[in-house]
Amino acid sequence: MELKKLSEHIWYMPFEEERDRPNLGYVRGDKRSLAVDAGHSGAHIREFYGLLQREGLPLPSITVLTHWHWDHTFAMHAVNGLTMASQRTNMHLLECMKKIEANGSEEFLNMYDSIRKEYEGGREVIVVPADIVFEGDITIDLGGCSVRLLQTPAPHTDDSTLVYVCEDKTLFVGDAACAGFPNGVKDRKLAGELADKIRSTGAAVCVEGHWQPVPAEDTLADLLL
Repeated sequence: MELKKLSEHIWYMPFEEERDRPNLGYVRGDKRSLAVDAGHSGAHIREFYGLLQREGLPLPSITVLTHWHWDHTFAMHAVNGLTMASQRTNMHLLECMKKIEANGSEEFLNMYDSIRKEYEGGREVIVVPADIVFEGDITIDLGGCSVRLLQTPAPHTDDSTLVYVCEDKTLFVGDAACAGFPNGVKDRKLAGELADKIRSTGAAVCVEGHWQPVPAEDTLADLLL
């Protein structure tokens, strides 16, 4: 696995299908750096940090979440710096944490083969809430590079946050454009509302959670199929 440079301020660790690992984004400003999503497990985020260090890049001081699903969040306990999530995303994480604390992790581990592969060897499942919880849209100044966090309706989950790197015209979409979880149905109304939100950013490139970066038009076309 190698770290890929996408633009002036952006790098990413590519997705992996076998363990259902999403793209992990990295945005470097003059004053601080930011990661997009925390990853599937402590092992996942450590590999990401190893790639950053190999390139001489500082570890992120902030990690923002696109939504609550485990492959994007369950490594939060192992991240460098602070984590940020929308209020609804944090609510889902608290529910997961309480459930695992009360009943153990077996039900979670038995959901999918990809989860069992990620946690093979008896790796502990650890869920924690975010350090910073926000509501609405906010902008983070990294120094010479601004990142906007945009909450949006979306067909995949009820807690989607888009991450737009303004100077690079690049939008991290997470899994927002995917069909609904867990029913696999893409709600046409929600897909249309997400498409409008994507267009409103003026993004030229979209980075979805489990696909290579593509022109925004491609993401919109797939979303509205």
